[in-house]
Amino acid sequence: MVSMEATNASTGEDCCVKVAVHIRPLIGDEKLQGCKDCVSVVSGKPQVQIGTHCFTFDHVYGSSGSPSSGMFEECVAPLVEGLFQGYNATVLAYGQTGSGKTYTMGTGFHDSYQSGLIPQVMNSLFRKIETLEHQTEFQLHVSFIEIHKEEVRDLLDSSAINRSEPMNGQANKVTVPGKPPIQIRETSNGVITLAGCTECSVKTLKEMADCLVQGSLNRATGSTNMNNQSSRSHAIFTITVEQMRKLNPLVSTDGDVNDSMKEEYLCAKLHLVDLAGSERAKRTGSDGLRFKEGVHINKGLLALGNVISALGDEKKRKEGLHVPYRDSKLTRLLQDSLGGNSRTFMIGTFTSLHISL
Repeated sequence: MVSMEATNASTGEDCCVKVAVHIRPLIGDEKLQGCKDCVSVVSGKPQVQIGTHCFTFDHVYGSSGSPSSGMFEECVAPLVEGLFQGYNATVLAYGQTGSGKTYTMGTGFHDSYQSGLIPQVMNSLFRKIETLEHQTEFQLHVSFIEIHKEEVRDLLDSSAINRSEPMNGQANKVTVPGKPPIQIRETSNGVITLAGCTECSVKTLKEMADCLVQGSLNRATGSTNMNNQSSRSHAIFTITVEQMRKLNPLVSTDGDVNDSMKEEYLCAKLHLVDLAGSERAKRTGSDGLRFKEGVHINKGLLALGNVISALGDEKKRKEGLHVPYRDSKLTRLLQDSLGGNSRTFMIGTFTSLHISL
């Protein structure tokens, strides 16, 4: 169970941070092991109960909660719409290893391409562009990176490949010798950039989907006792939307129409984040390099949790509470898309098992 109760459930719809949970059903292997459901959804409320403990969120999906198919329209579609008004946004999948984060986000290669949130975002984005292209000029850019052991790696870099070590099955990124590492930098107006990262200009849905597939294939994965193909890195698929709007013709004070058109430039980015799963070394059976990966994963998730908690506490935010963005590269990279007037949606994924017969 993800221990992150929604901090904004009672503050209304205007809160910029929303939290939901997605309950994964038991799979075949878990049923064979004698596992059974241990989570119940409170009828008529976005609330789950485990034993005597209740946790309230903005939304609950799966199990006896709302259908998973409604997650995009209710939670993510408004963020896509906000891009066209210039609002940055972030969608995060957070949860224990093996709880369905990659499936929920849709970064699992071709098999989940049509069902995950990222493919739905891409479809919605291009449908919206089609309705506005007669009055707005668009430029779309895509980047795909992973943060593996606190190192930023470019998943769209054609000069980097994944290789597996037969001794432990761990995929390691091999980069061109002498190539400088990717650096996280902040511009004078507070925009976070990645120096040295590949940013692909895309014009069609297929081009954007190809970037997703290519990057997913390069992502670091490994086997643990809890997940045969565990994501060992935080993956961030970023869509940047630049638009030049053509506004109404200028009208002079004497009523004459000026032939020149006034233009407005807007730029917004959407981070779609498939986090590595939180884990306990005892349960995953991790040791050696795999154990060190788990340490880095949990450190990044702890830093993210601290940032979300600081942003979700309206009282502390008004008092000028320090938000610890610099505690990890993950939170530092997402800084301009988590705070301020940006919008954040966190989907906590978990399975309802863990009680064995």
